[in-house]
Amino acid sequence: MQVYFLGTGTSQGIPVIGSNHSVCKSTDKRDKRLRVSVWVVWDDHSVVIDCGPDFRQQMLTSGCLQLDAILFTHEHADHTAGLDDIRPYFFKQGEAIPVYGHKRVLENLGKRFDYIFETENKYPGAPSVKPIEIHNHQTFMIGNTPIIPVNVNHGNVQVFGFRIKDFAYLTDVKTIDPEEIEKLKGVKVLVVNALREEPHHSHFNLQEAIDFINLVQPEKAYLTHISHLLGFHEEVQNRLPDNVYLAYDNLKITL
Repeated sequence: MQVYFLGTGTSQGIPVIGSNHSVCKSTDKRDKRLRVSVWVVWDDHSVVIDCGPDFRQQMLTSGCLQLDAILFTHEHADHTAGLDDIRPYFFKQGEAIPVYGHKRVLENLGKRFDYIFETENKYPGAPSVKPIEIHNHQTFMIGNTPIIPVNVNHGNVQVFGFRIKDFAYLTDVKTIDPEEIEKLKGVKVLVVNALREEPHHSHFNLQEAIDFINLVQPEKAYLTHISHLLGFHEEVQNRLPDNVYLAYDNLKITL
């Protein structure tokens, strides 16, 4: 399995438009972060988790030539606003692209992108999707691979993380129930959000993310959904535990 970090930034990305913050002016490419998303490849499956406003740029940079499915964590714009840019994949592949999400998320996308979800009198230039509802506690399959949804809370918003084999991806987490943590036990690689040092009402801060990693005990953990307020990549990385890494855009890892 290969995991490609398409974007590791928070909702505004880094640099933030108009910001004079020192991190936003950094020349280290690891401090330049598009909106959060990953591309996961295993066997002959090519799946993206979330499809934010930087999706087109991310696909061009990564060289992703095939899109078999999109897994949506939740409906916020920084995770969904790039859906229209699946058009080249739809035209090339010739069939509706499966999109997985909570019922609430699929309904939200159906309103915002009605021309994509439309099945009758469809505009010929629009892509088509196959919406598939995810239910908590119900594993679903992509090919022969079970995908385990992990239910977390992003403030008062329900969010799904996903476990695929020995890899787990959680973003926009603030709280998680013990029964959901059990679904993560035994993972080799855990990806989880760490917004900044200071507490936040709907995201893990750095210490909360590290405490959560210690609870799950993966072999390795990667932090994502990072704001400029966390600090410079190199300085933050030097302060992290040995098995915890600050992810950055275009980082590739292999399991």
